[in-house]
Amino acid sequence: MVRYQDEILRPLVRPYAGTGAVGPGFLLMQDNARPHVAGVCQQFLQDEGIDAMDWPARSPDLNPIEHIWDIMSRSIHQRHVAPQTVQELVDALVQVWEEIPQETIRHLIRSMPRRSDTFQTPPPGVDSDVTSDPERSLKSLPLRISQSQQRTDQST
Repeated sequence: MVRYQDEILRPLVRPYAGTGAVGPGFLLMQDNARPHVAGVCQQFLQDEGIDAMDWPARSPDLNPIEHIWDIMSRSIHQRHVAPQTVQELVDALVQVWEEIPQETIRHLIRSMPRRSDTFQTPPPGVDSDVTSDPERSLKSLPLRISQSQQRTDQST
């Protein structure tokens, strides 16, 4: 957890958030991986004044970078000769990254409002009135999914 703070948050995130290089209203997007939600990392973000999006559990498809990684992975696996060394893999990843059309990246970024709408759509078996307040909906989604999963588990 401290490694994530020392190797990612402090050297890479803080400079962008602190200088406003990304622009006003910087909002960190990270999933609920253990390093991201660890108390020490949450405290670091709070101390630095860095706001992070609330993120529902088990929802990697909401993050555009997951789609880029999938594109890159498929491209690497389609090669006739798989990379044999770490350096060959690095070289292949750089080449694949450079081959991704900018329009693909733009499309994923533009799709974020549609993706975030899923925060407001209740899972099966959850009352729709719970989602009438988007902020409340977003914060309670992991709980609602958990409750919905419990109902499904109990009925099987």
